[in-house]
Amino acid sequence: MRRSTVRSGVAAGALSTALLVGSFAAAAPVYAEPGDTAGGSAAEVIAALDDSSVLPLLDQPGDVASDNIELLANIPKNGAFVPEGQYGSDLAFSGDYAFAGNYGGFTVYDISDPTAPVQALQVVCPGSQNDISVYKDILVLSTDSSRSDDSCESTTQSVTIKDSWEGVKIFDISDPLNPVYVSAVETACGSHTHTLAPTRDGQTLYAYVSSYSPSLAALDCQPPHDLISIVKIPVKDPAAAEVVAAPALFPDGGHPGGRNEQGFNTSATSGCHDITAFPEKDLAAGACMGDGIIMDISDREHPVVIDSVRDTTNFAFWHSATFNNDATKVVFTDELGGGGAATCNPTVGSTRGANGIYDIVDGELDFKSYYKISRTNTNTENCVAHNGSLIPVKGRDLMVQAWYQGGISVYDFTDSENPVELAWFDRGPLSTERLIVGGSWSAYYYNGYVFSNDIQKGFDVLEISDEVVPKQKPNMWNREFNPQMQEKFHS
Repeated sequence: MRRSTVRSGVAAGALSTALLVGSFAAAAPVYAEPGDTAGGSAAEVIAALDDSSVLPLLDQPGDVASDNIELLANIPKNGAFVPEGQYGSDLAFSGDYAFAGNYGGFTVYDISDPTAPVQALQVVCPGSQNDISVYKDILVLSTDSSRSDDSCESTTQSVTIKDSWEGVKIFDISDPLNPVYVSAVETACGSHTHTLAPTRDGQTLYAYVSSYSPSLAALDCQPPHDLISIVKIPVKDPAAAEVVAAPALFPDGGHPGGRNEQGFNTSATSGCHDITAFPEKDLAAGACMGDGIIMDISDREHPVVIDSVRDTTNFAFWHSATFNNDATKVVFTDELGGGGAATCNPTVGSTRGANGIYDIVDGELDFKSYYKISRTNTNTENCVAHNGSLIPVKGRDLMVQAWYQGGISVYDFTDSENPVELAWFDRGPLSTERLIVGGSWSAYYYNGYVFSNDIQKGFDVLEISDEVVPKQKPNMWNREFNPQMQEKFHS
């Protein structure tokens, strides 16, 4: 139930005794995305971000929001996805269905009535983080944990074993309620995320596979790893999918990483974390650990980097990217602390762990400002900029974005130098005793509503008031919506 009260500065209570195990000080930090430690060890990251002197700013656990956004529905994690380590991850949409990734597989929700979604199907297929996309009758799922084989019955297997498998799995979803696993493609260093970029005729689908952090011990992920894998998927024969290219985006090695002048860690570039494509514009933006890039993808198999930027003062780990509707701006996110630390507090400040807003001027990225939520979170709340999408309002640049346990933020960056928050939703801490990785992983606007996949709490539907976001009619997306495959809206 939504309340419009503001955070009060009184220590928050516990959500349930089941969550109160151990203590924050004693617990080992947990990272929502393996390897994302912002250039330092887990202990270093936690110590640097500690803000014990700041009291929680929520009087009690529970849903708190601005007056102009409301939680309409929640479907808790269930079945095989209940365990704490089975994190909810990304979302994709096709017609009346939402597809929600989970480290244990994916769930299909019927959202024909967004105010009363129904869980239609759960597919158990372990392979963190199960980043998910859909295109026509094809569903693509990322596997970024070393597995015994490419099946949905696989078990974890050491990266030191040559026949261990990581990559992308492809399903036929011509019947969304009966997905059929049709193909698997192994990719170098696995698939942390992937991004779809179909050809203009729609007959061939390309998946740009992002992975990173090679290791001499990982037999299928040897350094250097300054590349992405490009998987070609024939739309009429997805079983024939294969890797057709592995271009090196950073032939000079990319950002070397290390401590900056302020003593903070910045991540070295060894691959990309995430790419957002804008096929209609033949553009893509890459968030690549220590570098932010834009690419010409007019030749889908041969992307060309046309500009790159670094922010060694404030960015620790370039995580994701979103174009505005005209592809004249890019919002890059910084996943400071790997998604497993409290980074929304006065100690960290307003520019570290923030979004970086860049204008694209004559093909070059021009920094304009930072955007970060202003609400202070507790030391037991992992909070950092994460996945979001544009909200289709003509003439304005609006975005909804997940911030893990920092909640969900709706903001306006029409004025690139002065972004303004318009609405927000926050559940408060899962625990006051230890940091449990949780909160909204992905928050996306689809056909008039915000859909969120919460790492621990499950599937959420929220509504923004018409005063902030006028309802879009008719539906903006008639078939599918993948936030990392942007399409120009014409409202």
